[in-house]
Amino acid sequence: MILLVLSVILVLVVAGCASVVWAARGGPPWTRAVAKATMAAGELVRASGRSTGNRNRSGDSSTLGGD
Repeated sequence: MILLVLSVILVLVVAGCASVVWAARGGPPWTRAVAKATMAAGELVRASGRSTGNRNRSGDSSTLGGD
């Protein structure tokens, strides 16, 4: 089941990337809409990674398993 979910996510990511490239080359209007949605999703993922990443990379040795 998890393999199916990951496969669907992979297909959506590849299709989104292809639509971004196609829209940049002047594709049909629907590719621009899909590309805009893909870029927005990418920004959300990047922002969520930034917010959790800053807490984990604070340089505190206690979070790194130091003594």
